[in-house]
Amino acid sequence: MNSLPRALPYLVMALLVAGAPASARDLDQDEALALRQKGIILPLEHLLEAALGRYPGARLLEAELEEKHDRYEYEVELLTPEGVVREIKYDARTGALLKDEEDD
Repeated sequence: MNSLPRALPYLVMALLVAGAPASARDLDQDEALALRQKGIILPLEHLLEAALGRYPGARLLEAELEEKHDRYEYEVELLTPEGVVREIKYDARTGALLKDEEDD
């Protein structure tokens, strides 16, 4: 017997899951301002201070607000004095540190 017909639904499901786009989107400055004014997210300035405090002397390369998996996240990229790029993510609502790793 050929087992392909029985395995086909599982194969299709695996391909759909693997090929699904990431559920993240960058928010523009108008959306970010509206969320901040409503008190939904913290000001970026507070989290930039926290990120820069982790790496004294680091320079800010990029900061953005994303909506990912029904959560708002600030992603900050820093260049440390040693020349290492760090990617730091914070929960934009609570300020909790989500990730701090060397960027590829």
